[in-house]
Amino acid sequence: MPKKPHNFEASMEELDSIVEQMESDQLPLEELISHYERGAKLLKECESALSVAKKRLETIKKGDTKGADASNQRSANSTPSSSDDDEIRLF
Repeated sequence: MPKKPHNFEASMEELDSIVEQMESDQLPLEELISHYERGAKLLKECESALSVAKKRLETIKKGDTKGADASNQRSANSTPSSSDDDEIRLF
């Protein structure tokens, strides 16, 4: 069985590779089951990493909102800033 990846991207790459191998219809049943088990573990790891990332982003957003409150009170009549958005934007 392959080594456990150290990060989200490596886990996703390995999961992609496993899916491709399984879809090729060239693996014996035992290998398919083994690949499925590994894929399920990788999926859990990825979901966990995404959950942690989401919580971190929510914490950052809450922190930014608190810091932005004082500056928003001073400039109440100015145009809204990007920190006023309810959505988290990564790009």
